[in-house]
Amino acid sequence: MSDYSAKIVEIERVAKGIRRRVLEHSIANNGGYMSQACSSAELLSSLYAGILNFAPVAKPIAPPPFFGVPEIGVHTYVTGQQFHGEPGPNFDRLISSPAHYALVIYSALIETARLREDGLDHFNKDGSTVELIGAEHSPGFETTTGSLAQALSQAGGIALGRKLKGEQGRTWVFMSDGEFQEGQTYEALQACVFHGLDKLRVIVDVNMGQCDGPMETVMGIEPLQDRIKAFGWEVSVVDGHDIKAILAASEKITDVPHMILCYTDPVRGLPLLAERAPVLHYLRFTSADERAKYEAAYKELIK
Repeated sequence: MSDYSAKIVEIERVAKGIRRRVLEHSIANNGGYMSQACSSAELLSSLYAGILNFAPVAKPIAPPPFFGVPEIGVHTYVTGQQFHGEPGPNFDRLISSPAHYALVIYSALIETARLREDGLDHFNKDGSTVELIGAEHSPGFETTTGSLAQALSQAGGIALGRKLKGEQGRTWVFMSDGEFQEGQTYEALQACVFHGLDKLRVIVDVNMGQCDGPMETVMGIEPLQDRIKAFGWEVSVVDGHDIKAILAASEKITDVPHMILCYTDPVRGLPLLAERAPVLHYLRFTSADERAKYEAAYKELIK
């Protein structure tokens, strides 16, 4: 098997593991952001297992306890960036924007041996950094990006700082399409082009849904590709479940910021979830019978 073929197999394994872990957790805890796992599994597995140039970690890291917010004069604060390895001028950075995808991101970290296997046992518990909504101290996060749509601005500042220092590593942003309903996103698009941030890369889960329902019924954002291009960005459009297409787009070299719009299916791998359409944002069981259906779907998923 070639190195490329082996990489595809590994990314597929991680994507399946993400869906499995999120569904398992959702069944055990009567809730979870399941549609986000279905739509973004290939995006996050491609990032963590194929695209990002991170420093290795010696072994999976145990999630540290929460010990307070940053304060003046205290220099021991540790962010979730530690799960991405030691930072360096030639390594990539990843800023994850939709903090409600935290469970999905933690699962990706476990599957790629960066977060310890028991990491989800700490999920959403008092005193834990493994939060329901990821914050700057949560595994895989290095900034707090909420309420929503702040990560592109933050990453733009990081990328500008790296450019001024002559660093060669790329700065990546993982976003959701709902963030294109926010004005700050468009200001950030403009600023990133103005400052010539050619090593800034963005990958977007365009699953066409948000907490209140389908995007087009709340506030439409199409034609999204044309809107982003109008600000001077390079834009690639791919099937968000086509790993080869995602990898190919990630390798594109541009002299302007580059955004990859990945159109995805919010029930991919778990067709049972379509029974809840059109509102798919959060899975919480309405009855014992419904839970039993998902338990049966889980058994099919792990075959």
